[in-house]
Amino acid sequence: MTARAQPRILAPAPRAAADPARPDWSRDGADWPNRTASRFVEAGGLRWHVQVMGRGPVLLLVHGTAASTHSWRDLMPILAQHFTVIAPDLPGHGFTTVPPPHRLTLPGMARALGDLVAALDIAPALAVGHSAGAAILLRMTLDGAIAPRAVIGLNAALLPLGEAHAALFSRMARVLAGLPFVPRLFAWQASRRAVAEKLLADTGSQVDRRGVDLYARLFRHASHIGSALRMMANWDLQPLLRDLPRLGAPLLLVVGMADRAVPPHQAKQVQDRLPAARILRLPGLGHLAHEEDPARVARLILDEAAACGAIA
Repeated sequence: MTARAQPRILAPAPRAAADPARPDWSRDGADWPNRTASRFVEAGGLRWHVQVMGRGPVLLLVHGTAASTHSWRDLMPILAQHFTVIAPDLPGHGFTTVPPPHRLTLPGMARALGDLVAALDIAPALAVGHSAGAAILLRMTLDGAIAPRAVIGLNAALLPLGEAHAALFSRMARVLAGLPFVPRLFAWQASRRAVAEKLLADTGSQVDRRGVDLYARLFRHASHIGSALRMMANWDLQPLLRDLPRLGAPLLLVVGMADRAVPPHQAKQVQDRLPAARILRLPGLGHLAHEEDPARVARLILDEAAACGAIA
């Protein structure tokens, strides 16, 4: 961020105005990881929760579906020793307001995040996205919203869910997301710690107790679950895959070999479309590799940053 274009920094919404279906900052965020780095910013008609930490070149971190800034809780302070790290909650996730359903598409999310980048007046030198967050960053780079020296995808979700059955899955997801009681039902079920723990274990990752508690805290809110469902229902990766060969920035695909959410073999399929993309495999780590071993993931990010000239 620069002095010439400071965003409008907002105070959290007062407790009396809290919507029980949405996470409340004064209650759910009272002990939020890296809370002192949090701020609220208006951009593109949304009220964003953003964490800003460190100094130096800007590194933009974008989490995946159904996560939030808490996903970077241990990685962010390490990277902040070398970068100004910017990590937002995606629209409808965590403490960022919920947009209309038609904006929870890949182009819509990319445009929304582009509005935030413009409001913050930043030019990311490096962009790191987890899962669906990697797709958003690639869309932004292809569309000219950002021009990073490199994009790093952590277990990047760049191929349609279910591959051959993607169209059927999307239709079913749209039906479910359109039923008003479904997000509440999902939230009620997933809010139980044992259920959240099982959902996270099914990704192939071993998340610590603190992480499980934070996910369960978010999962109890229908706004968070509903936004994740609508995002999945509206997600169309075919245009991104079609455009990928014209990506100007280097792409590094970091693959947790124990990932059960995004099959590791998909990285090679992405590389077939973009031969310049490189693959770095992490044995023993799952979909949430950056939460399981933040020090290891930080080292590879810093190595890539030095290789592409994002840091000296």
